[in-house]
Amino acid sequence: MPTFQTSPGMRDILPPESARWRRLHNIFADTVEAAGYGQVMTPLIEDIGVFTRIGDATDVVTKEMYDFHDKGDRHVSLRPELTASVCRAFAEHRPITPWKVWYAGPNFRYEKPQRGRFRQFDQVGVEVLGVDDADLDVEVIALAWEFYRALGLQQVNLIVNSLGEPEDRQAYVDALRSHFEAVGDGLTEQSRVTLAKNPLRVLDSKREPDAEHIASAPTIADFHSAEAAAHFAKVQAGLDALGIPFTVEPKLVRGLDYYRRTIFEFQGLTLDSAQNALGGGGRYDGLVEALGGPATAGIGFALGVDRTLLACDDEGVFESAPRVLDAFVVDVTGGAAAVELTAELRSAGLAADRGFENRSMKAQMKLANRSGATHAVIIGADELADGTAIVKPMSRDAGDQQTIPRSDVVAHLQQKTER
Repeated sequence: MPTFQTSPGMRDILPPESARWRRLHNIFADTVEAAGYGQVMTPLIEDIGVFTRIGDATDVVTKEMYDFHDKGDRHVSLRPELTASVCRAFAEHRPITPWKVWYAGPNFRYEKPQRGRFRQFDQVGVEVLGVDDADLDVEVIALAWEFYRALGLQQVNLIVNSLGEPEDRQAYVDALRSHFEAVGDGLTEQSRVTLAKNPLRVLDSKREPDAEHIASAPTIADFHSAEAAAHFAKVQAGLDALGIPFTVEPKLVRGLDYYRRTIFEFQGLTLDSAQNALGGGGRYDGLVEALGGPATAGIGFALGVDRTLLACDDEGVFESAPRVLDAFVVDVTGGAAAVELTAELRSAGLAADRGFENRSMKAQMKLANRSGATHAVIIGADELADGTAIVKPMSRDAGDQQTIPRSDVVAHLQQKTER
């Protein structure tokens, strides 16, 4: 056994899987930047107060944060999510609105590791601050939908709901409290604890004894004001107009306390039903104000990279692809020629690697085969003396090897690789 291993819930992501992560980030960036979003990067560590605004009835705040006092005795936390960090950045820097940003990066929550859930987990997401318009809700949801389609995912279900205005939500919370209190010991002990903190969170319970009581609970639509109902109707009409299928789920509340009005979730239909959320989001019009900024409308989403890739694996799409090299330089004359030629190939935009330690021809050709390079460029004593190189296709059906002038190697390979 090695002396050190990763901590529980943490893991190393090695090539070629790491390249798939980078490609996913690139596809996400291309999708959202085409809609005018710019990247924002926030610190991994924030004052703990940034995240307690998420809501003291959530497990994220009460149980899962990696918080500690630093050497300056500041109470800080590794970020458990990115929306609060982005809102803190907005409150601090006051950029011009509408502020449309996207992000990608790790978050940290001390929770039980399981398939698709880690204590260090990556998300991609967007946030828009300063716009109170149902059409923007549609745009944000559509961007996530387009991203999943760009990955090749087909078995994704979109569910939506509205938590209404703050007054609507409070009336609904009061009705839920009355309903669940009447159930009494019919609820599980965990849900009774949750009920005392926030009745909305009881709706998230997946425990079997709670199911019938959740099913008979009142729904938020019965408490929507005319304004909230009109906003939600416009969101649904916009999704219909774009041809994005969705289901209204009256019991959807999402996992954080700052949401109001539109909320949504994407589910991977190939994943276990208890852990099938790929990501989601919604409106959080009071969060910036809670962090010391002006009253500011906000909406966004965060999508989990791990579960998204699990869904891709289940559907057989967006597969991990090994790195493809255009050339592997084999130099058995001491290595100096390989130094120059490899640098020239890379400068010309070709992907190239080489052998080291002055290994034998046989050993370096094994490395060339293992590298997956489409061509080997071989320099032996005769080629060095003649100012030539042997270009050998590594695929049997790609033609015969050729000896060409050393100065023509780059152009020759560019032609062969169509670059």
